[in-house]
Amino acid sequence: MLKSHAKFGLGQIVRHRKHPFRGVVFDVDAMFANTEEWYDAIPEDSRPSKDQPFYHLLAENENSYYVAYVSEQNLEPDDTGEPVDHPDLPELFGDFENGYYPLQAQLN
Repeated sequence: MLKSHAKFGLGQIVRHRKHPFRGVVFDVDAMFANTEEWYDAIPEDSRPSKDQPFYHLLAENENSYYVAYVSEQNLEPDDTGEPVDHPDLPELFGDFENGYYPLQAQLN
């Protein structure tokens, strides 16, 4: 059954449930919209269902900044109150305030 709405919103900071990274949501797909090659690269016992929202994140870990594509089931809110330092944030969002980044750019 397809979920009708996304749990996390644009500008919200989230963290991965299994891997040590966090990021800012900058886009949401209502269901899986990446390549089959990408999906098949996930170990079979860890593959998330395709029938759920998938989030595009400006992500960071201790060592780097990158863009991540993550299923809703593998995300949780980041309640640290700390900003994310991804260098691409200013292109899409305003200054960090009240735990969120306000959207500043027009997305398709």
